[in-house]
Amino acid sequence: MNNLTIGVVGSGTMGGGIAHLAALSGFQVIVCDVEQVFLDKAKARMESFMDKRISKGKMTENEKADVLERVTFTTNLEEMKSANFVIEAIIEDLEAKKELFSQLDEIMPEEVILATNTSSMSITVIAEATKRQDRVAGMHFFNPPQLMKLVEVVRGYKTSDETVQKLMDLSRQLGKEPIEVKKDTPGFIVNRVMIPQFLEAIRLVEEGVASYEDVDKAVKLGLNYPMGPFELQDFAGVDIGLFVMDYFYDEFKDDRFAAPLTIRQLVRAGRLGKKTGAGFYDYNK
Repeated sequence: MNNLTIGVVGSGTMGGGIAHLAALSGFQVIVCDVEQVFLDKAKARMESFMDKRISKGKMTENEKADVLERVTFTTNLEEMKSANFVIEAIIEDLEAKKELFSQLDEIMPEEVILATNTSSMSITVIAEATKRQDRVAGMHFFNPPQLMKLVEVVRGYKTSDETVQKLMDLSRQLGKEPIEVKKDTPGFIVNRVMIPQFLEAIRLVEEGVASYEDVDKAVKLGLNYPMGPFELQDFAGVDIGLFVMDYFYDEFKDDRFAAPLTIRQLVRAGRLGKKTGAGFYDYNK
């Protein structure tokens, strides 16, 4: 049992997964969202994840009950007051994040570190919404947080060495392998490498070089990746991929990050409800 309490704001796929990871790791957890329905869905995902482990003999019913007992679900942000760390995992919208960090800055004790799970946005800009810029940093988990080993600990311009070290230590207590991103740059490390691969994969298909399936097969068998670029984009969400591409383009002003028409049309079709899955493979059925 860990004496620390971790607060997580946002209970979607990432936020709920991070909260579950923390509870599995023995931490007390407070997870907050704007509506109870989102929290209920997060709890159901936690239970489903653990039920699968129980069916494989990797967990007992009593252990499952203990994990759930460590999690407090709330729609009241003020309940974060008792947390020792707070991790934000809401929508990838810079203004929404800045507003939340401003609120957390008023609520949380002065010494508490505020971390963001953003996959690409500026830590420095988010930190500027607070009076504790030295105690704000990125803590980027990967999907699903319970299983993926990496955490990118990202410095903002004013993030202190002490804050980075505490988040590196926390990551290890959560069973993760942290790496330090020393400079606040769009996409950090993984997305900076991955997004150009996505873009080139889409362009290969647009140019008629190969099909979606064969590009995925080539990458999996030729580079030994567990998933091809189109499979991975469908898994992560093509709308998120487009958002990051557009963010990169706006930040770098570099045409190599310009999103191809195919993904823009795909996301538009998904938003209009014309395609159920709104993924590359769904779109081309």
